[in-house]
Amino acid sequence: MELRSSLGRARGLGSAKEGIGHWWAQRVTAIALVPLAIWFVLAAISLLGADYATFAAWIGTFGNALLMALLVIVLFYHAHLGMQVVIEDYVSGHAALITTLLIVRFALFALAVSCLLAIVLVALKG
Repeated sequence: MELRSSLGRARGLGSAKEGIGHWWAQRVTAIALVPLAIWFVLAAISLLGADYATFAAWIGTFGNALLMALLVIVLFYHAHLGMQVVIEDYVSGHAALITTLLIVRFALFALAVSCLLAIVLVALKG
């Protein structure tokens, strides 16, 4: 028989005061992705059928390289935020949760860095 009330058992199990920051980051990155995605689609359409030299010259301009890098950074950060929520909701067990979160974080980081490195290398050669 437990003498604590329902409120007493619930104390200390409430909000960690981190959810609102995560929620805002998810919304801000989603909003930032809208113009970046539109720019990317229009750029991809304009480059249909172009050869590598044309693409390298296009990405070699500062504005295009900057927008491409911003797209990559915001896209992978947004993906990380979304996948974190899904993993926290559906992976049970503390060890499995932490392991899955670390694997996803490192994989997304490695993909983002490789994309940024590719942008820099092609832009510098173009």
